[in-house]
Amino acid sequence: MGARHGARMIPATYERAASVQQALHALAGSSGSSDIRPIGGGTNLLDLMKLQLVTPSRVVDVSRLPLDRIEAREDGGLRLGATARNADTAWHPLVERDYPLLSAAMLAAASPQIRNMATNGGNLLQRTRCTYFYDSATPCNKRTPGSGCSAIGGLTRHHAILGASEQCIATHPSDMCVALAALDASVHVASVRGERVIPFGAFHRLPGATPEIDSTLAADELILHIELPPAAQFAAHSAYLKVRERLSYAFALVSAAAALEIDAGGTIRAARLALGSVAHKPWRVEAAEAALVGARPGPEAFEAAAEALLQGAVSQGQNAFKIPLARRTVIRALEAAAQGTVDNQGNPRPHPETQA
Repeated sequence: MGARHGARMIPATYERAASVQQALHALAGSSGSSDIRPIGGGTNLLDLMKLQLVTPSRVVDVSRLPLDRIEAREDGGLRLGATARNADTAWHPLVERDYPLLSAAMLAAASPQIRNMATNGGNLLQRTRCTYFYDSATPCNKRTPGSGCSAIGGLTRHHAILGASEQCIATHPSDMCVALAALDASVHVASVRGERVIPFGAFHRLPGATPEIDSTLAADELILHIELPPAAQFAAHSAYLKVRERLSYAFALVSAAAALEIDAGGTIRAARLALGSVAHKPWRVEAAEAALVGARPGPEAFEAAAEALLQGAVSQGQNAFKIPLARRTVIRALEAAAQGTVDNQGNPRPHPETQA
């Protein structure tokens, strides 16, 4: 296989890994430039290769490895295999029952065709979205470190309002990852050097001075699975709202994941809250969640949480509207969650145990 660069083909060898160990040994030859890449569904990597934004010398197919299981953990949590398809994960009975926030977020993403191909591990590794990153005719620090950021001072409607730097103002595109951030997931990875667990909040990076590095995953590491802690207490009150320019197959302008545990007296006992498409990574501020604990659901508490979550937000020209939009989206998501679990369009969603 190969990718065309002008009139020249850049060759890339293909290998199908027969075991996890074979895949790890293949990736062990990769350097910081990631010249060897694993491929699952290929829904993002192949696009990047076609545009010459990524030019691996070798791709290792991991799609047939035994990493596609979705199973309950002994502690009541859930394990999501890295090669499980997004569609299979979103519709899995255990995900629907105990993690409806994740199910709603995943069903809001992309299109059914892409969800049928995309893998859970690949979803985490999507490159941040930016028109200038995908346009090789323009300077971009993510493509060529030190070349400059064309987005700053350019068309910024979809760009970051939080966590940006002078080097990059791109945003992370995933819906799934916003829910995983809110649910306090962890990412289990391996290399020939051994295995490790990365807390979800530490998996993706802010751009800082090195925007070309999107995550803390090493070039020779492979994602094995994602683990979710027990979260059944949030199943009855959760909502994922995605504000976009068209209803389907569009990245969010702003998205919000909200989950509440409300006691019998009507007081919020615990809360989870995260924003998407506002930063280089899913945006979660635990102080915003803490502001809700002990309060009764209502405008005052929700506005305080939104204010805490958006502390430090800075507009980048044309995206100034995203700050008030994000504030309203957070409040609306919390209002919807307080009333009961809703789907990604804000419609009431009965808990599976209550359905006949």
